[in-house]
Amino acid sequence: MKFLVLLLFGLFCYAQYAVGQTLTTSNLPIVVINTPVGQTINDLTRTVCDMGVIDNGSGATNSVTNPYNGYNGKIAIEVRGSTSQQYPKKSYGFETQDAIGNNLNVPLMGLPIENDWILYGPYPDKTLIRDVLTFHLSQSFGHYASNWRYCELLLDGQYQGLYILIERIKRDNNRVDVARLDLDDLAGDSLTGGYIVKVDKLTGEVGYSWPSNYNTEVIFQFHDPEYDEMNVIQSSYMENFVGIFEDRIHGPNFDDPVQGWQGVLEPSSFYDFFILQELGRTVDGYRSSSFMHKHRNDGAWNGRMVAGPMWDFNLSYGNADYCGANTTTGWQYDFDLVCNFSTAIPFWWKRLLDSQAYRNGLRCRWETLRQGPLHTDSVNYFIDSVATMLTDARLRNFQKWPIIGVYVNWNGFVGNTYQEDVNFLKTYIQQRSEWMDANIPGICDAGVEEQAFIPEYHKLWPNPATDEAYLGFTLFSPGDVQLVFTDLQGRLVHHENIGQQSQGEHAQALDLRNLTSGTYIYTLSSSGALIGSGKFIVR
Repeated sequence: MKFLVLLLFGLFCYAQYAVGQTLTTSNLPIVVINTPVGQTINDLTRTVCDMGVIDNGSGATNSVTNPYNGYNGKIAIEVRGSTSQQYPKKSYGFETQDAIGNNLNVPLMGLPIENDWILYGPYPDKTLIRDVLTFHLSQSFGHYASNWRYCELLLDGQYQGLYILIERIKRDNNRVDVARLDLDDLAGDSLTGGYIVKVDKLTGEVGYSWPSNYNTEVIFQFHDPEYDEMNVIQSSYMENFVGIFEDRIHGPNFDDPVQGWQGVLEPSSFYDFFILQELGRTVDGYRSSSFMHKHRNDGAWNGRMVAGPMWDFNLSYGNADYCGANTTTGWQYDFDLVCNFSTAIPFWWKRLLDSQAYRNGLRCRWETLRQGPLHTDSVNYFIDSVATMLTDARLRNFQKWPIIGVYVNWNGFVGNTYQEDVNFLKTYIQQRSEWMDANIPGICDAGVEEQAFIPEYHKLWPNPATDEAYLGFTLFSPGDVQLVFTDLQGRLVHHENIGQQSQGEHAQALDLRNLTSGTYIYTLSSSGALIGSGKFIVR
């Protein structure tokens, strides 16, 4: 009996040591990755590993002794990132796979079903919030941005800290919803979409790239499909379209409603991309990790370029100490006047501001968002709610990585406590917003012609909600309004027929008692045109 007690005690001590003596239970999902004996995860090749996820649901406690109920299988994983690889806490990209190495679509941690994921380990952003805040804001504007879930990671028995499971940007019905491009789509409308491209640095994983015709330091890259997944007709078409896009904005007919910028870009996405890049004063903004995508010519966007999704905001909102990035004044699109890097900001972000119609639309969009998701109270509420949710996990994270009060490249502010870092983030956004209030160009009492370029606004609140919620929306033309809720597997769970509505502002109460607790995706449309969509939680 004594031997048995000693054996059990020894096993318990070993288990405590194996999890890094820091993690036994968490209010966040727990991810456990084990590499094969003699192998390590690197940034050159993908390593096939075993992964288990312990996820007992929202509000539940997860224990390292619980079974793997969120996932239990194979992954192919690699270290990801370019400059971020300098940090000791690594981020990873991985694919979920079946037993024979094929991609396996799964709904990890309640996110929509897919096989391509990122485990992002925030390090220089000591609030652990900046990227998630940006995704949240973009979604609240009505755009797709990567869904996320906080978790804690054990790698080969060692605690690695707090991580964020993030959807990798790619073409998918639940991600960037552009048409799938097949190899035989060689002519007509099928050739015209969909494509995801980006302006980015020539570091990390780089396939085929090409420079702007107007500045060789502006580099375009194919993202999805990748260059080697297309044939030469398709890659040539999209490279040529990017050239037309730039020519239209640069050319003498720049402001012509047919021959100018209005024919090649979707304005509301460009307004919102600009607003978030400038709000964050993102030190790499516009010139790297800047995504755009193109629908087919027969789609809702008529083949125009759409800005986004948003990406890579860890050195934003005052969290960089060079090139004026931690100041709350000035325009980030003027970055090239302040610093000289190997990559430059595309000319179009400044050129578009020469259009009165564009400026007026941008101004109206800013003022609308400041009354909703960009209201200081709304931003602070989100930051505080996330910080509260992370209370226990971030203590463990900073025991593993003791960097609170320590300068990490390239902190623009170093707080002595976690709360000081959070307070700086909130203060920075408030001061930056107030500067933009006074300096965003344009006039919002524009005429009818300019109003046509102002996107429709919506808000669904509170979120999370229980038995009842409220929907507010603005229409700039009459329409038949529909609100649809789907679960994370894409199945319809609720359809709210709001019906024909007039131009103007509207509000409606929603009865949620027929929805069980969980996370849903909602889509709001008017006469078939998307007003907005996002994630909605019912408790």
